[in-house]
Amino acid sequence: MPLIAATLSAGAAQAASFSCRETPILRTNATFAPLSAKVADGRPLSILAIGSSSTEGVGASAKDRTYPARLQALLAKAWPKSSIDISNAGIGGETAPQTLARLKAMLTAHRYDLVIWQVGTNDALQGGDLDAFKAMVSDGIALVRAAGPALAILDPQFFPSVRDPQRYGKFVEGLNEVARREAVPVFARYAAMREWHSADAEAFKGALWTDGFHMSDAGYDCLARDMANAIAGMAAPARPTVAASR
Repeated sequence: MPLIAATLSAGAAQAASFSCRETPILRTNATFAPLSAKVADGRPLSILAIGSSSTEGVGASAKDRTYPARLQALLAKAWPKSSIDISNAGIGGETAPQTLARLKAMLTAHRYDLVIWQVGTNDALQGGDLDAFKAMVSDGIALVRAAGPALAILDPQFFPSVRDPQRYGKFVEGLNEVARREAVPVFARYAAMREWHSADAEAFKGALWTDGFHMSDAGYDCLARDMANAIAGMAAPARPTVAASR
């Protein structure tokens, strides 16, 4: 897979220069077969990105700097014959039960080819029950499968100032445990961001917004690049190269 090497200059709200380097964010041999057929035929793709503030784009300087917007732009470059539409259904502060209720309604109202469900951060931070959370994730997986789209999960972000890292880590692992059991691919954002931090803790500050929690323009862009390369590898027979230019 080609290296994504886009060095992004940090803006006024970012504390340091952050260099985006390719990180294997999806470790699976699974494929998105229905997407492959559509890409091969140049047919339109409809993708739902649903979740909380990371999907909504809190910390981004504009709507086109959110991860769903950047992902749409990158996939459009990878698959120029297909029209790519990503619906941003992020609402900051939501936990899994709230998002699940909206997901059910959206799947009833529209047919999507792929659902990207970002979940877990607020459940961990707001004192939710781990077992109840895992059951909710299982229910969500069953809901999407019954509706027909392909599904991928985006797990929580890593941030150094988390107050209870042990509890937070249990929710990350619990989410991944359910996904493994149900054979659902996970965009391992937590692990990827830990790698960014381990590589250069000072520069990592540039991947986060001023609150040290939400992602910045640079962070969302790098996340989208890793996700785009993963989706391209799973869905396209020819494994197209995702453009490195913004």
